[in-house]
Amino acid sequence: MPKMRRKSDLPTKICAACKRPFVWRRKWARDWPSVKFCSERCRGDGRRAARQEG
Repeated sequence: MPKMRRKSDLPTKICAACKRPFVWRRKWARDWPSVKFCSERCRGDGRRAARQEG
């Protein structure tokens, strides 16, 4: 079996909508460079904010 990684060893990013840190998830493995939001809710909030600004 592969060795388990500690959560503190995983890469992190800052969410573009809520400005909170979030950790890499396995489902984002292929798209990690393009991930900007920590959740679907923040992704929707980010789109709404961008639409209101410009």
